[in-house]
Amino acid sequence: MKVLIVGSGGREHAIAWKVAQSKRVSKIYCAPGNAGIEEVATCVPIGAMEFDKLVAFAKEKQIDLTIIGMDDPLVAGIVDVFEAEGLKVFGPRKNAAILEGSKAFSKDLMKKYKIPTASYETFDCPEKAMEYLETAMMPVVLKADGLALGKGVLICNTREEAMQGVKTLMLDKQFGTAGNRIVIEEFMTGREVSVLSFVDGEHIKIMTSAQDHKRAKDGDEGLNTGGMGTFSPSPYYTKEVDEFCQTYIYQATVDAMKMEGRSFKGIIFFGLMLTENGPRVLEYNARFGDPETQVVLPRMKNDIIDVMEACIDGTLDKVQLEFEDNAAVCVVLASSGYPEHYEKGFEIKGLEAFHNKDGYYVFHAGTKKEDGKVVTNGGRVLGITAKGSDLKKARANAYEATTWVDFANKYMRNDIGKAIDEVVDK
Repeated sequence: MKVLIVGSGGREHAIAWKVAQSKRVSKIYCAPGNAGIEEVATCVPIGAMEFDKLVAFAKEKQIDLTIIGMDDPLVAGIVDVFEAEGLKVFGPRKNAAILEGSKAFSKDLMKKYKIPTASYETFDCPEKAMEYLETAMMPVVLKADGLALGKGVLICNTREEAMQGVKTLMLDKQFGTAGNRIVIEEFMTGREVSVLSFVDGEHIKIMTSAQDHKRAKDGDEGLNTGGMGTFSPSPYYTKEVDEFCQTYIYQATVDAMKMEGRSFKGIIFFGLMLTENGPRVLEYNARFGDPETQVVLPRMKNDIIDVMEACIDGTLDKVQLEFEDNAAVCVVLASSGYPEHYEKGFEIKGLEAFHNKDGYYVFHAGTKKEDGKVVTNGGRVLGITAKGSDLKKARANAYEATTWVDFANKYMRNDIGKAIDEVVDK
């Protein structure tokens, strides 16, 4: 079969790499793709939001399945457009992708169906938001209602910070229209865990757990980013946590969306906070996480095409997800200055070191081909992933592999997964 993947980041490279392992797939295309994806797919210069061009391409090439990797096209309704043209596509429809597209919607859904989350208030008037903050308990979390590249969340420790945060989101429009409405919620403490899942509208199958590192600098300092690295599984995601989430969060969310007439088919990403009062939902995403995908899919044993088709056909209950009994760590190599100002266009050297290296992977995020060379083309450039028999070994392997490649202004965090050492050593 022929497969089209829509997107251009490290997540889409990991998806393309996994799809390429399927014996059922004869040809992979990616729009627009990147220099790494080119190794397993034919990249075509069509943007993720160019729906008409994507549909025309899918028809011309007789694509059997299109996989949507990114949030923007999902929230804008690309699945509805493809389905209207009779094309098979993996991802939630527009009315279900709102689960990620609107923080206010998702919080209201959790409140209505008693899915555990932080208490909150929603505002579309900056003056009202500031008035609320006058008496609110600190710290608080401010969230832009719409999509903001994973960066529209501000943790405010003081009232002054919170007031400035409202100004940044709602008046200065740092994230554009995403900040027209904001959610102000209580600050939760505990361990963060990411859990990806496949959903077919009724049934849900949970993948292995992972943990992201959002902040730009070591020690969880600096600005929020799209993610600087991740590891899988999380030692904090215990059997007891899983049992609670299966009942009160995972299936409850799928059932709630169905009750609302927004049947969800595709990927639900659960961002969880393991508080002293039990697991709570931090956020939902309506697609694979980045860079969580880069550590989850290398550990997955199943043919991903079989699982995706089961989601589309409503037969996910017949699928048994299987994952390797090991661990994986991904360290993001970024351009110095990310997530603010950074330069692009530097040659990347050493990529050939990953060829035929079992258990080591280099997933391209911001790269492109230029005059026959692979050069940097984004803030997050590469995701260096390695597996190991346990988290400590996987972490050592991943950091060793970061030395194999080099480019000007290369930057990375040096403490990805460091917090797990104390758990693993016990």
